[in-house]
Amino acid sequence: MLNRHLLTYLPVYAAQILVGFGGVMVFTRLLSPEDFGRYTLVMAAALLIQTLIFTWLDAAVARHHARASARGRLSGHLATAFMIYGALAAATLAVFVPVIAFVSMDEALRTACWFALASQVLRSAMMVVLETRRAEGEAARFALLESFILSAGFGLGVVFVAAGGLGPAGPFAGIALAVAIALAIDLPVLLSKAKRDRAEVPRAVRFFAYGAPVAVSLVFEHLLSTGDRFVIAALMGEAATGAYAAGYGITDRTLNILFVWLGMTAGPLAIKALEHQGPDAARAVLRQAAALMGLIGFPAAMGIALISEPFARFMIAESLASDAARIMPLIALGALLNGFMTYVFHESFVLGRKPKLMAGLMAGGAVINLALNLALIPVFGLIGAALATVLAYGLALIACAVAGRKVFRLSLPLEDWTKAAAASVMMAAALVWLPAPENPVLHIVTHGAVGACVYGALAFVLDIAGCRTVLARPLLARLQWRSA
Repeated sequence: MLNRHLLTYLPVYAAQILVGFGGVMVFTRLLSPEDFGRYTLVMAAALLIQTLIFTWLDAAVARHHARASARGRLSGHLATAFMIYGALAAATLAVFVPVIAFVSMDEALRTACWFALASQVLRSAMMVVLETRRAEGEAARFALLESFILSAGFGLGVVFVAAGGLGPAGPFAGIALAVAIALAIDLPVLLSKAKRDRAEVPRAVRFFAYGAPVAVSLVFEHLLSTGDRFVIAALMGEAATGAYAAGYGITDRTLNILFVWLGMTAGPLAIKALEHQGPDAARAVLRQAAALMGLIGFPAAMGIALISEPFARFMIAESLASDAARIMPLIALGALLNGFMTYVFHESFVLGRKPKLMAGLMAGGAVINLALNLALIPVFGLIGAALATVLAYGLALIACAVAGRKVFRLSLPLEDWTKAAAASVMMAAALVWLPAPENPVLHIVTHGAVGACVYGALAFVLDIAGCRTVLARPLLARLQWRSA
């Protein structure tokens, strides 16, 4: 089932790759370094606000869906979710509309804030819809909706920047319009199934009791990954923030998409397995997903570190590429640590229903990251920010692994991870001897192809995550059929 769902969700994460890379390639060239820096700061602030206000509801909807469906209470579950969303949306607009309207700021920045607010409020409604579809097992519908939002939002954002003259507000306007279209298509279907009942108030309390600590944890996790941009902006300026965000974005997005694809697919399946088959079944799902994360994540991080300079020259505008390339190897390591922490070790707290402990650990990580940024950026500049990210993620991962063992013990594929790390080192040793073409595209293609061949052969020989078994099984079955 995991493999089938992974294939179904693949178009979503292909769209995320396209949008993530395309956004950096296009917007760093259409916007000035200062405007791109403003865009990334507004994006970080908007996501922080959305996480703080709305994400607890998304988490609660996903966690309680299977149980509500099994008990025949799905209509009340949906009604409670949409009622809570309406109240949160109204409160958000009541607070932030006056702030944006009356706080003194640059008009271009104010326009970006208006569209960012609209996009996040609409996106939060869509997240309730998408989490419901995912929890219901409607992978194809989820993939279709999310792929449309990502691709249409990016395309419209480019139009609004290039032809509409919206500057840093353009990407937010594009995503807002795309989400509005998707909501108009799918939201009425779920609303027609929602029906209020007498359990609404206690259900809302349960939602908040579970979701609030998760949201707090995600807020601190978000600060851990993006809080350094505010420190950089304060100490080094918006142009430096743009360069850091560009290098961070293409590196972190590459690895994050791989982890999200595997983790967000395995998470609902693990919850469903826990509810219907017990802890061992949930551990088996997560072990398989974690092995696949190691199979893909280690060589991806190593590859990005090795080709960071041509990758940056190809993806990022010339004015930002040099500074961005210098931080990318460290960001690749940090993204790898973050992926394992978020999509492997955090599952202990989700399945063990201990989100408050997870929130406390993430709060500690965010505080450490802030302290390290304040100490290292004045000395090492952007390299200091990247180094602070690696150290903070490493300490947070260790804390989550140790604490999670007492909450819900995971079955970790340590042998597969060791094999994947060793194969990645051998791949790097092979790539070091390759000539480095001056053309960045040729450099990326040649090194990427050779690295994929070397690592693929090693993975097959070592049978990392059972890949040899998976690849050989269809061939053996076909040979047996012909023999019969």
